[in-house]
Amino acid sequence: MKNILFSAFALAATTLTFAPVANAAEAMSSYSIQQRRVEFLETQTKAIENVQEARLNFLENQTKAVEDVQMTRLDFLDSQTKAVENVQDARLAFLESQTKAVENVHETRLEERARRNKSSLR
Repeated sequence: MKNILFSAFALAATTLTFAPVANAAEAMSSYSIQQRRVEFLETQTKAIENVQEARLNFLENQTKAVEDVQMTRLDFLDSQTKAVENVQDARLAFLESQTKAVENVHETRLEERARRNKSSLR
């Protein structure tokens, strides 16, 4: 009976001695798992931020390229517009000179007719 009682006390003493250590080890492993999870999530967050930054840079580059193409197109259209305006100005100048020449011919004819009419009336 004494042996059983001693064994029970020894078992109780051992349990009381190792229980805090076991609880601490369990708490440490739980903390370690949480710490690893946090580190993993931080790594994933950083990776996502890097991907998003790369996407934004890509989109900025694409936007810049599109703006450059549009600027080139506008410059081309401006130069074509200028060329068309120059052609139209040249045409108008030509037509004005033609009109002036026709007016001069008409005026000369009228003067000649008037001169003839005066001489025939005399």
